[in-house]
Amino acid sequence: MSNKESHVEKIKKASRGLRGTLLESLADEHTLAIREDDRALVKFHGMYLQDDRDRREERAAKRLDRLWAFMVRLRLPGGKLTAEQWKGLHHVAGTYSTGTIKITTRQTVQLHGILKHHARPTHQQFNRVGLDSIAACGDVNRNVLASAHPDVSPIHEEVYQTAVHLSNFMKPKTRAYYEVFVGSEKVAEKVEEDPLYEDRYLPRKFKIAIAIPPENDVDVFANDCALIAIVENGELVGYNVGAGGGMGATHGNPATYPRVASLFGYIDKKDLDKVVYEIATVQRDYGNREDRKLARLKYTIDRMGVDAYKAEVEKRSGVQFQPLKPYVFTQRIDTYGWAKNHHNKWFYTAFIENGRILDDTENGRLYKTAFYEIAETGKADFRFTCNQNIVVSDVDQADKAEIEAILQKYGVTQFTDSASVIRKNAIACVALNTCALALAESQRYLPSLLDKIEPILQKHHLENEAISIRMTGCPNGCARPYIAEIAFIGTSLGHYNMHIGADALGFRCNKLYKESLDESQILATLDELLGRFVAEREEKESFGDFAFRKILA
Repeated sequence: MSNKESHVEKIKKASRGLRGTLLESLADEHTLAIREDDRALVKFHGMYLQDDRDRREERAAKRLDRLWAFMVRLRLPGGKLTAEQWKGLHHVAGTYSTGTIKITTRQTVQLHGILKHHARPTHQQFNRVGLDSIAACGDVNRNVLASAHPDVSPIHEEVYQTAVHLSNFMKPKTRAYYEVFVGSEKVAEKVEEDPLYEDRYLPRKFKIAIAIPPENDVDVFANDCALIAIVENGELVGYNVGAGGGMGATHGNPATYPRVASLFGYIDKKDLDKVVYEIATVQRDYGNREDRKLARLKYTIDRMGVDAYKAEVEKRSGVQFQPLKPYVFTQRIDTYGWAKNHHNKWFYTAFIENGRILDDTENGRLYKTAFYEIAETGKADFRFTCNQNIVVSDVDQADKAEIEAILQKYGVTQFTDSASVIRKNAIACVALNTCALALAESQRYLPSLLDKIEPILQKHHLENEAISIRMTGCPNGCARPYIAEIAFIGTSLGHYNMHIGADALGFRCNKLYKESLDESQILATLDELLGRFVAEREEKESFGDFAFRKILA
């Protein structure tokens, strides 16, 4: 590797443990923005500086600066919130943000539109209910995913606790977050030692997911570190481990590409910390620090070779990978409605279109009100899924009727029951109007596009076919589009590249089929493809497998 470093690498090294000049930036009342170098550092504290792109032209015409504000993303391993934490989140969203709570595809939530002078009050309120946003963004381990639904397996709780443990184990040692944003600690005179991240942190973000077969609701192969729980005789014995998944790419740059993780082998659960830690240190030491577009672990593993990367992890950890244990995935979509786990607790999975929790009075869906009222009962907790939905969880039999009445009162049950199969399987990223990378709409557009796709499915008698559709406003891949059976990836306003051919379970990436389609071209292309699918599919063949076999061959 070259000894050259990107500008971001220099910022990290000079940051004094991610402190930079953030305190000075927050105190500057002359601008809603923060200093340029601090924009890189604030990500490590779970925040992005964004502006309202819908208002850029209006403000420029008035010679005003952009309407800068923060997006704040919570660190929420395994996606669980208590009732008290939900109430805290609800009040922060109502007081300081746009009001919408956005469930991300990484099993947490983010709030948009938080002005600079509200940043510290926001984090202080989160801190009071035991929440933080440490390392939810930045070149560190991000939010750790775990299978969301507790009826998947009796070992679900153990896997959830493992996600919490890994999140804490891989958390940066710096106390800068509490100094800068909570104000609960003195500014450190000495930068903390951090054996994992040192003073340079990782070359790029690092993502961990834990799947519990037969569910792949976490899209485990899309992650830098893929962990597949192995259960024998009702006991979690260990994990099949892989590395090198990642969804990001750049239009027009063939050196960038999506990739699914390569499996290394099986390890006993006692060795998990050592192996995960060293997967990260190999990336730390061998990853590309000159070109951030080529800095993810997937590029490191392809440059080194899978066998060489695996051997280096074995050498550093002292753990030899054993042959893979057998496992089977049967689905990766959420199962909606009520279900009961082995402890006789009830769980209700509600469909939240594109993860946007708000009160939609026009359509009679008062999600924010419903979930707040449930939280006020103190009789349920909440879990987020990686498909952007909510599980109202841990409900006693005696309390089920009360919770169900609230869900019905505010239209949650009705929308969950009535939404089409294709809509329930769809995922969209935030994109416009806040994401700086967005080239096209996504979450604001996909619902209306699905309105027009649904009749095409009905025409071909495919309305009950569980085809995965995912949309992003750019090629960065936040909605994991490259492992969807059909993906629309924004190229410019109103235009999308269409990818097809991933399998239904998340093992294989799709491929580019047509470029820069507008809406009419998207609908015509889908009509043609679905017609061929009906006429030429093999028995029980998914659309993605059909497209891979017949269209892309």
